[in-house]
Amino acid sequence: MANNPVNSLSALLEQSSDNLALIIGNGIHRYVESKRVNSWDQLLVEIAQECSPGLVEVPPGTTLTEFYDVLELLSGGKIGALQKQFCALLDGWDVLPHHRKIMNWAVRHRTPVLTTNFDQVLSDAVNAQFTRPQNPKFTSYYPWECHFSQTAITDPCASFGVWHINGMVKYKRSIRLGLSHYMGSVQRARTWLHRSGDAPLFGAKDRRDWAGANTWIHVVFNKPLLIFGLALEENEVFLRWLLIERAKYFKKFPGRSYPAWYVYKNDMSDDRQAGKLFFLESMGVNCIAVQTFGEIYDNAGWLS
Repeated sequence: MANNPVNSLSALLEQSSDNLALIIGNGIHRYVESKRVNSWDQLLVEIAQECSPGLVEVPPGTTLTEFYDVLELLSGGKIGALQKQFCALLDGWDVLPHHRKIMNWAVRHRTPVLTTNFDQVLSDAVNAQFTRPQNPKFTSYYPWECHFSQTAITDPCASFGVWHINGMVKYKRSIRLGLSHYMGSVQRARTWLHRSGDAPLFGAKDRRDWAGANTWIHVVFNKPLLIFGLALEENEVFLRWLLIERAKYFKKFPGRSYPAWYVYKNDMSDDRQAGKLFFLESMGVNCIAVQTFGEIYDNAGWLS
């Protein structure tokens, strides 16, 4: 599996700027305080208080994805209504200077951006426009070919674009919030990877000839990855599973392997941190620790 000695974000942005894909989580929204805290777990708590007034926080031992499934049950299974309500609460989130700085870097370097966020803050930061490719098999449950960009995209790996891993506010049914949602995504992606007619990814001789070739999943398997703003804890079932499949794919096709980096704020008090890093490093992901979030979001490398 490919490895890389780069051990700082600054060095990575300097040395590999023209051959990266970014995977960005909700941490980018929580970096600086604004009039509204852009945090989707806080929004879940707001919804929870309507479903059950006694729920004022996510109980310890319950993941956010499981918490959403509990809310769905408490709401009488009105999953569509919950997703619609959640999307309404996302409206008006702020585009802040560090959003623009990082996204302008991505535009300059023609870097694909994959995000687990549902909102359009990242695309709004650079006035990227929505594109839905013409596909007769399109489904708003899994709009994985849809993206935001400034120019037409023919290869997801070769151009700047913002792709939404867990759904987007434009298609409310696409929002992946519960564990059952994540497992649905795993099931759909597994079919593409292993059982997609004559050319699943793991069997395709031509890497452009498989069911996910025009989606963000193609980027995961065909670009070096820089991951930040994500806790990548156990509740990130779908993304962690994709990293497992990525490692298996590179083991089968060593010549196609690419490195990956995970930048995280070191927290010695977190007794789960060591296990998470063990998992990521076992998947071929190089882990880079920082002491402050400013080392990520205010890094001078984003101005290159």
